[in-house]
Amino acid sequence: MTPPERPVLETRYAQMFPILSPAEIDRLRRFGEVRRCPAGARVVRTGELSPGMLVVLSGELAVSQHNVLGRTEPIVTHERGGFMGELAQLSGRPSLVDAVAVKPAEILVIPSRSLRDVLVAEAELGERIMRALILRRVGLLEAALSGPVIVGHAGSADVLRLAEFLRRNGHPQHALDPDVDSCAKTLLDRFEVTADQLPIVLCPNGSLLRNPGEGELARCLGLVRPIDPAQTYDVAIVGAGPAGLAAAVYGASEGLSVIGLDCRAFGGQAGASARIENYLGFPTGITGMALMARAFNQAEKFGAELAIPDEVVRLDRAAGSPPGRFQLRLADGETVAARAVVIASGAKYLRLDVASLREFEGTCVHYWASPLEGKLCAGQEVALVGAGNSAGQAAVYLASQVAKVWLLARRASLGATMSSYLVERLASLPNVEVLTQTEVCALEGRAGVLEGIRWRHVPSGSETRRAIRHLFLFIGAEPNTRWLSASDVALDDKGFVRTGAELQRDRRPLETSVDGVFAIGDVRAGSIKRVAAAVGEGAQVVATLHAFFASGG
Repeated sequence: MTPPERPVLETRYAQMFPILSPAEIDRLRRFGEVRRCPAGARVVRTGELSPGMLVVLSGELAVSQHNVLGRTEPIVTHERGGFMGELAQLSGRPSLVDAVAVKPAEILVIPSRSLRDVLVAEAELGERIMRALILRRVGLLEAALSGPVIVGHAGSADVLRLAEFLRRNGHPQHALDPDVDSCAKTLLDRFEVTADQLPIVLCPNGSLLRNPGEGELARCLGLVRPIDPAQTYDVAIVGAGPAGLAAAVYGASEGLSVIGLDCRAFGGQAGASARIENYLGFPTGITGMALMARAFNQAEKFGAELAIPDEVVRLDRAAGSPPGRFQLRLADGETVAARAVVIASGAKYLRLDVASLREFEGTCVHYWASPLEGKLCAGQEVALVGAGNSAGQAAVYLASQVAKVWLLARRASLGATMSSYLVERLASLPNVEVLTQTEVCALEGRAGVLEGIRWRHVPSGSETRRAIRHLFLFIGAEPNTRWLSASDVALDDKGFVRTGAELQRDRRPLETSVDGVFAIGDVRAGSIKRVAAAVGEGAQVVATLHAFFASGG
């Protein structure tokens, strides 16, 4: 049996909490200002904006985490040379921890905007600081103490929806099930919450939300902030998958003012991949979430503004503006102005054409395989439909969590659509059974609980029923371009965005039918549907943007 992983607080403590030398502190002084705090002063409070990264010059600063249920745990006490901060301080979002001066303290306060300057200007020191910020967030995620508390029945579609939203955005959370937790029952009685109002979410700022949407929850947590309608960005990137994040990283690092928008979470479909083993530079593989989180943090490091979740519903030319000036309209009524637009809105999952599918979506029918789903299905049999790499990666991951995986594919073999290493991996797993030329024909269950799946072997017409409660669908995706319907951006007959020479010979690479509007990644017609290809296009489009701006765009 594989031994359980030790928490990052134990294995990488020295990297999480490095001590800066006097010389390194002197190099940081130009980025901040010195403040003095009396003993007992609360310097940072959970749920409130922090003044920035705090470097202790003298005295002691105790950092702890707590949740709205009153549970508190110490994390570390910083003395001279230590610094308080994690990724919330980099992005200027509300703090996830408390910091109190144990003794009279003198601290160097480096605001969030200046912290990004530190990471770029002080390469070696910035690398140590950045690693510490990331590892501290990992520690908070592992502890599952700070952040919002979700109270609802385990397996509820809305509980899973909210938990997955927070997980995909790298935000700590804690869940309580009133069926088994007396504390949860007490909370429901205290706030007079009825069953039809579940789940509720208790936010660090004290707010109580009743079955909120993702946008409402994000705003309560401070994940998104109002967008300045008077600011015009050099480029607005719609979509924060591999292509969009790559464009944000390269654009911001080359001095462009960048805003990236996504309606749900960073990472796109790649972020939901259980394990990516064929991405250059990661011979042992990496989870899609880990890879995309690195890209997200990198974009913020270089100063890209990332508004997630913020849904773009329309692309317009801004009235009265010079040619090439655009306005993006958001679902909440806000607008974003930009000199150029990069469409990286990717694709959305295709749904199985089976009666009653919607009844089981969110609870028993899943479109990705994360640790959350792995926990739900532990020890059970599951069915997975698909024959591409994402299906293969999901099946390999699920095989490590469940009793058996039934992989159903309409094709005669997996080799035409799945990488050979995955085909071989699946063949070697004793608890994975591949059924080709097979399709799901019926879902059985009631009250949103799946009880059985029927599938048909197409050549013979024979049907099989298995008592399976969880179905995973990886059957492809269609381009997410509905928001472009009122624009002049040309699409192909399948809804993908046409670009470059496909439109006309002298068209800039990756440019759409509208000057100053570009398309990259899965949403682009003719693109290679791979993470590496999407990242490459994200880098390439920045060079094209520079050429567009140089020509007067």
